Amino acid sequence: MAITTTAPTIDPTGITAPVFADILSFLQAQYRAIYGADIVLSADSQDGQFLAIIASAINDANATAIAIYNAFSPSTAQGASLSSVVKINGIARAIATFSTVDVLITGVAGTTVVNGVVQDTAGFKWNLPASVVIPVGGQLTVTATCQSIGDITALAGTVTKIATPTLHWQTVTNPSAAAEGAPVESDAALRIRQTKSTAIPSLTVLDGIIGAVASLTGVTRYRGYENDTAATDANGIPSHSISLVVEGGDAVAIANAIAAKKTPGAGTYGTTTETVIDVYGIPHPIHFFRPSNVPITVEISLTALTGYISAIGVEIQKAVSDYINALAIGQKVMLTRIYVPANLSGSPDGATFEITALTLNGSGSDIAIAFNEVATCVPSDVTLTVT
Repeated sequence: MAITTTAPTIDPTGITAPVFADILSFLQAQYRAIYGADIVLSADSQDGQFLAIIASAINDANATAIAIYNAFSPSTAQGASLSSVVKINGIARAIATFSTVDVLITGVAGTTVVNGVVQDTAGFKWNLPASVVIPVGGQLTVTATCQSIGDITALAGTVTKIATPTLHWQTVTNPSAAAEGAPVESDAALRIRQTKSTAIPSLTVLDGIIGAVASLTGVTRYRGYENDTAATDANGIPSHSISLVVEGGDAVAIANAIAAKKTPGAGTYGTTTETVIDVYGIPHPIHFFRPSNVPITVEISLTALTGYISAIGVEIQKAVSDYINALAIGQKVMLTRIYVPANLSGSPDGATFEITALTLNGSGSDIAIAFNEVATCVPSDVTLTVT
């Protein structure tokens, strides 16, 4: 394509620059205009190689200019530039996190547990907040943080050992499974969270609450519900109340975010409760849910075709479990949708087999997920029958 300049161009659609081949052709045309049309500029000539070096330098400079221009937009910035630009929304790139789990501790009222540590059945240790005081009721729910970084799992009822015995601290357990830690937040995930964060100052109060909770460190999945009617709704949410279901993050931080954004008088609903003290010293119990896990098993019958090997079966199991684990809180597992990851759509390996039957939890129908539940699946839960 003929060009009139080798420089980048900025217009209403953004920034563009000519490609290397067009830059080289432009320079060759200008060179011939100076030295004559008969000058040799082939790739093996000295002049031709000289122009190619100049064209390459211009192309590199253009690429740098485009990268700098794009670094000012969250939708196109990358790496450190994206980390910097999202600060305008009051958020930061999430660093690698530790798994967290809400634990119920019981003991004699007034007992102070300092730097408490609990342990799960797998041997991993979890730190309680620096100082925990057991209230009058004799029990308290707090968020414990795993000492080992990464996606450490702990199923419900597995964090049961007191690793730092304290007088009058009697028991510990985790009513729900742990929220697994995460690696450093990717650019794609940060862009999604940046989009969500713009809802914090929104006109809709619920959007603002969800945006505030979504911005908290460690929060991986979340969903908000509102019942603005005068009667309890189908989910059991009381009238004129809101309910948030939050996976990951510190329970106290979540409660503070909800309390800071919700309107006066609006009720909150959930099984996890944290008390927030307002600026006037008045305590406000804030309720929300931790999602309950619904294990999903998938049974797949398939016919092996040319090229099928056992490694492809492992690939199918991972693709199906990854799809199920990515479903939103409260989103039902649809049988027909499982065929897409199970068929390895977009991969050449998908042509090496044919699925003849597929069931979920032993049935040929969708699996309903309650508003405060989330579907879970590990590769071993995907059973393959190959013929």
